[in-house]
Amino acid sequence: MKQIITTLFLIFSLSVFAQTNQFAGEYERKFGPTEEEHIIEYKLTLYQDGTFLFHSYSNFGGVNPAEVNKYGKGKWTSKDNMITFSSAKEDFDKKYTLDFNTSVARFVTKNPRDKSDQVVKTRLTILESKISWLQRLDVFKI
Repeated sequence: MKQIITTLFLIFSLSVFAQTNQFAGEYERKFGPTEEEHIIEYKLTLYQDGTFLFHSYSNFGGVNPAEVNKYGKGKWTSKDNMITFSSAKEDFDKKYTLDFNTSVARFVTKNPRDKSDQVVKTRLTILESKISWLQRLDVFKI
């Protein structure tokens, strides 16, 4: 009986770990440079241990300040294809100022049953966030 319970626990643990592997990785999105040399870059890294780091970089040329870096960090959890982000008080300091609490993203990938030639880039679409400029942002897995 102990062996059966141990085996079931092991299988369950492996399936949970495998699900996390699907989402973990680096995602990014770049806009620009435009004619005015405006550049916006977003980078989100989901680690397998359930933590994340986010970096936003923007450079608007002649505008003061020309370069702006914003950072966020915290924890992420997944259920089905939805990823929920959270940040605790200890995740905030002078560098990490973005509040990801209540932020939710959808993991989008090509369905394995889809045998068409359609190309679907693996991505996260941020559906909800307190950070208004993140809503509806797609970041692509690299």
